[in-house]
Amino acid sequence: MMPSDGGVYEIIKDGRLIFSKMKLDRFPDNGEIVTLIENS
Repeated sequence: MMPSDGGVYEIIKDGRLIFSKMKLDRFPDNGEIVTLIENS
């Protein structure tokens, strides 16, 4: 995890953005991040 400000919530795996609250304008659903990490 990397510190941020302004409510930015981004998940990066192996240098690739796999979830961005800012781009999607929503928080992840239950289990969504785990699924994204497993499938990327």
